[in-house]
Amino acid sequence: MDRQELLKLIPEATWRQALPSPDHTALLVVDMQEYFRSMVTDIIPDLDNLISVCRDSNIPVIYTQHGHEDPSQDGGMLGEWWGDLIIKGTRGAHILREIEPQPAEKIIAKNRYSAFYDTDLEHHLKTVGVKDLLVSGVMTNLCCETTARDAFVRDFRVFFLADGTATAGDDYHLATLRNLAFGFAYILTCDEIIDHLKKSRSLSDR
Repeated sequence: MDRQELLKLIPEATWRQALPSPDHTALLVVDMQEYFRSMVTDIIPDLDNLISVCRDSNIPVIYTQHGHEDPSQDGGMLGEWWGDLIIKGTRGAHILREIEPQPAEKIIAKNRYSAFYDTDLEHHLKTVGVKDLLVSGVMTNLCCETTARDAFVRDFRVFFLADGTATAGDDYHLATLRNLAFGFAYILTCDEIIDHLKKSRSLSDR
């Protein structure tokens, strides 16, 4: 998505602008699983490029993987609300092969919208010195938004990828971008982050 086109739709994104500090940044890839393949096809190429640049820049790439052992026991309100949940071990639970984690990369198992709920994500981020969190994945207005808000209240700077997140409809997507830009996150594109990281790496190599 072109930056200028994006700003026309999200005027709130112009109010506060910042770029992440590469030395203190991690990329969070939320729930990019087979269950959501039809929803995320369009964002896979840009997200794949960003993941590669983050790896080349020694920026941690952290994945989340949503799944339930037994929805009657661990489904909570998600089970009541949706009925159909991702079951661990099924094809739908698999992380997409196009952007699958490397062996050393951390995978956060979760069973609620927020990647922070009942996981060690916050502890891990702080242990490796992360202060700036790039949020990508699916769904924009559910797991990604809830995780971004949780990160903000835990005092991480949040950078939300407008074209690196996806959901069931443009209205939902845009509503989240506007709400997060208003009170929780800097809204950027994958290309903006990629350009920033490449320039930072070039300067550090001099």
